[in-house]
Parts: sequence; C-alpha cells; structure tokens
Amino acid sequence: MISLMIVLLIIVAFFVINLSTRLRAKKAAKIVSENGFQKGSHRGQIIDLRETRDFDAGHILGARSMPYSTLKNFYGNIRSDLPVYLYDQGMTISMRAAILLNKKGYKKIYILKSGYRNWNGKTKK
Repeated sequence: MISLMIVLLIIVAFFVINLSTRLRAKKAAKIVSENGFQKGSHRGQIIDLRETRDFDAGHILGARSMPYSTLKNFYGNIRSDLPVYLYDQGMTISMRAAILLNKKGYKKIYILKSGYRNWNGKTKK
C-alpha cells in the first residue's frame, strides 16, 4: 500500500512539474506553427537545441546548432535584439530554453510547436 502511494505521489509530482514548465514557457515565449515559424524566422535567429550529432544528421535550413546542454554557457552568443526561434525534436527542451533565455532578458522568443520530427520545410543534411 505504501509503495503504491509513493508511485502515485511521483506521478502527480511529474505532472505538476510538467504543467508548471508549460505555463512558465507560455509566459516566456510564443508557440508558433510551422508556417508561423517559417515566416518569422527570416527576421531572426533559428536555434537548434538538439545535440550536435542530430543537428549534423539534418536540420532546418538556416539554423545554428546550440545544444541545450551548452546553452547556459553560450546563450550570450545569441543576439538579444533579434527574435529567437527555438526548436528541438519535440517541444520540451525548447520550453526549458525559452524560460532560461527569458530570465536572461530575451523578449522575442518563439518555439516551433511541432518540433523537428514533424518539420516539412526546407532542411540541410
């Protein structure tokens, strides 16, 4: 019985943390469709948050590789005066990155809703 309660508490904690991250990300960034991402990214910087090997296997045309694992150290290489368009395989890492960048003073942050796995636009391999 106690182990079942512990498992339930862990599951509830996971959902609460996930919901909290989503709410904070919505305040920090605008989540855009593929079409909106394509239109707006011409005026900003496209940042691929996936690891380098995934970026090298294929990425959105014009994107710059900045794995999330290095973002805390290298976010200064992203211009804060231009819009920032973030994407990863899905959307989870982009939400975390948006929260971090917003804390560092970035204001125009956009997240690709569908992630790279559902991207139908131009890519480079």
